[in-house]
Amino acid sequence: MTPGSPADASAERILAAVHAIPIGQVAGYGEVARRAGLPGRARLVARLLAGNEDPRLPWHRVLRSDGRIAFPAGSTGFIEQERRLRAEGVRVVAGRVKGQRIATSVDEQVWGPG
Repeated sequence: MTPGSPADASAERILAAVHAIPIGQVAGYGEVARRAGLPGRARLVARLLAGNEDPRLPWHRVLRSDGRIAFPAGSTGFIEQERRLRAEGVRVVAGRVKGQRIATSVDEQVWGPG
């Protein structure tokens, strides 16, 4: 990415949205994209997180829209994400977050389901 390019600006917005997810809470890839002003770009979020090298980025708080960890069960990434989520008090059963509903939009997160 060229500094100042549209792709760089999109990446910065996505990273800011991931950093904004509070400890002990999760968001789906699509919700992160929406929060970054990039609706419909869930795959872009996934690609950016896959290439992340910043150890401070709370990538582990980003899940599939159904609350599942995206890594294959038993893989190193799966085990690490599950470990990090549990360390924050998130209940994870068989690779799926329990007790939290993955908000589909900012409005739903603030005001609750329609």
